[in-house]
Amino acid sequence: MSNEGFFEKVYQVAALIPYGKVTSYGAIANYLGAAGSARMVGWAMNGIGSKDVPAHRVVNRNGLLTGKHHFQGTNLMQQLLESEGIEVVDNKIQDFEKHFWDPMKDI
Repeated sequence: MSNEGFFEKVYQVAALIPYGKVTSYGAIANYLGAAGSARMVGWAMNGIGSKDVPAHRVVNRNGLLTGKHHFQGTNLMQQLLESEGIEVVDNKIQDFEKHFWDPMKDI
């Protein structure tokens, strides 16, 4: 599968993340049968461009907003999450397990 094909599959999964929920790069990679490819999922999210995909809902496995520097504005990723009722303190999602959406279980 080419990177482009993989990236499109990443975007399809990310588009399914429910409002008020988050998932991790690794969870998306696992769902796509590419365990160990969390970084590649991150690259896909970084290159999202103008696609209508809720990239702000994808964080690292510990709930850290590691992709925040790819959003315009200094705190846009955090603001988007907080507008969905997700509390963020020091770039980390609070009650991460409560907000976590696992595509393996939920699709």
